[in-house]
Amino acid sequence: MSEAQPAVSEIAALVGNPARANILMALIDGRALTATELSYVAGVSPQTTSEHLAMLREAHLLSMTKQGRHSYFRLGSPQVARMIESIMVVAADAPQRYRPRWNGGDELRTARTCYDHIAGRLGVALTDALTRHEHIVLSDDGGMVTRAGEKHLVDFGVGLEDLRRGRRTFCRPCVDWSERRFHLGGALGAALAERCFALGWIERVRYSRTLKISAKGEKGFSEVFGVRLAAEQNTPLRKAG
Repeated sequence: MSEAQPAVSEIAALVGNPARANILMALIDGRALTATELSYVAGVSPQTTSEHLAMLREAHLLSMTKQGRHSYFRLGSPQVARMIESIMVVAADAPQRYRPRWNGGDELRTARTCYDHIAGRLGVALTDALTRHEHIVLSDDGGMVTRAGEKHLVDFGVGLEDLRRGRRTFCRPCVDWSERRFHLGGALGAALAERCFALGWIERVRYSRTLKISAKGEKGFSEVFGVRLAAEQNTPLRKAG
C-alpha cells in the first residue's frame, strides 16, 4: 500500500470553482467578512454561498468566528493566502484568457495588502530598500536579517525576538503578482506592515485591498527607508539614490 499523499486535486478543485475563488480572493487581505458580503463578491445566492463556505471550512481553507448574531469568515492561515497569491502570479504569465482581471486601477497596484503584509509597488520598493542597504538578505525561498538590519528595524519599532520565537516563517520573499518581483512576507513582513499602520503611514481603503499612503507616510518612507513616492499616488514609486 503506497504512502498517503496530500489531496492536491481536491484542494485545486475547491479553489478552481469561480465563486469559491472570488471568496478566497476577497479575503486575501486578511479581513474577516460576513456570508452576506461574500455572497455579493461570489456572485451567487446566499444559500449557494453557504454551501461554498462549508466546503472551504471543511478543507481548512477558511476559518469562522462568531460575534453576536454574525459569523465572520477569514482565510484559514497565511499559507492559504500564499497559495492564492502564487496562483495569481502563475495566472499573470498565462495566456490572456487565464489572466486574473485587474480591478482597482493604479492605486491598487501602488500599495495594497497581501494577507497581512504590504504588496504592490510600495511593498517591492521597501524590500528593495532593505536589501540595498544590506538590512535583509533574501533567497528564493527564505531570508535573514543582518546585524545592521536588526538595529535599523528595532529602532523603527519592530521587535524581532518575539517574531523569531513564533511558529510562522520569520522572513521570506513573496512574489508580487502585479510587479513580478519580491515583496517581504513572513512574520517580519507582517510586523513591518503593522508598525506602518500604527504610525499612520498607511491606512486601509474600505472594501478594498488598496492602501492609502498618508502625507506623513510619504515623508516617513523617504526618511527611514530611502523610498520616495511621487506627489500623486497614482504614479509609480521612485527609489531614492
